[in-house]
Amino acid sequence: MLALESPGAVVILDDGLARDIARAHRLPLKGTLGVLIEAKQHGLIRELKPLLDQLQELRFRLASHTRTAVIKLACES
Repeated sequence: MLALESPGAVVILDDGLARDIARAHRLPLKGTLGVLIEAKQHGLIRELKPLLDQLQELRFRLASHTRTAVIKLACES
């Protein structure tokens, strides 16, 4: 696993089994939504909602309550 050979690496994973394996190896990880929230907080993206729409069009599974929480964390109404 490349992340094990790269000190300071953060693994970006959404799959549950992959997250379990990363945790077992004590690798820091983030999901796609966490990366997007952080990008918004750092001013790298202007709006999160259009990106969430695009992800859902690509069949990214996102529960409505999770979408609402992510939008709130990104300080969007």
